[in-house]
Amino acid sequence: MRINGVDLYAETAGAGEPVVVLHGGFCSLESLAPIAEALAAEYRVHAYERPGHGRSADIAGEYDYDRGVSDALAFLDAHGLADAHVVGYSDGAIIGLLLAMRRPERVRSLTAISANLDPSAYDRDPEVNGPILPPLRRVDAAAGANPGQDRVSPERAAYERLSPDGRAHADAVWEKCVRLWTTEPHIDPADLAGVAVPTLVLAGDRDTVRPLHTLRIAAALPNARLGLVPGTSHGLVDEKPELVAALVRDFLAEAPRR
Repeated sequence: MRINGVDLYAETAGAGEPVVVLHGGFCSLESLAPIAEALAAEYRVHAYERPGHGRSADIAGEYDYDRGVSDALAFLDAHGLADAHVVGYSDGAIIGLLLAMRRPERVRSLTAISANLDPSAYDRDPEVNGPILPPLRRVDAAAGANPGQDRVSPERAAYERLSPDGRAHADAVWEKCVRLWTTEPHIDPADLAGVAVPTLVLAGDRDTVRPLHTLRIAAALPNARLGLVPGTSHGLVDEKPELVAALVRDFLAEAPRR
């Protein structure tokens, strides 16, 4: 569908109150499939892939969260949605927070999974090239591979399989994502005090976003619930999909209906 002058891949499934799903950086909608599929049993789930992600072609220039908010609003308008429940993961969660801050009348409830307010939130591992998962990861001999062998990460494998820009463009998208993650966002926790909508704040207890930072987000929101999913990293949706989906479903079941 055409959003802000760009063709973006979109999906809709289910029936009921509207839910908009916002994926993370260097991810496709497939990364949130466990949540989307669980919610489609009771809700009308709308989802799209931002430029350079999944099946949406890349755009010239850098990525930024302001454009993400603008695209989310245009997506709501294109579907005739005055408002919707918003479920965002990582970059999608940041976009959800900004959307709720700037246009609270468009958000019925917000689920923010592994969000951060600024780049200092990341708990950097010296063995990890960047704040989140690198496009390639090493596999050691204990895992049954030759020492030093490169294996494509699930995120990059999905990109290479889905992107209309071709496999080789993955590096360009990854580099733009890293530049975004290391320079944005810059959200003052005090500004979250104006987000009155019910909000579920989730993260992994071993997330690259430090648990204390996640607690800071939840504490700044006046109507928030906090959940740290045990034994999970930034990839908590993939690592414990049934648990994460159940937490989101339980939260939405108690959210005000319109």
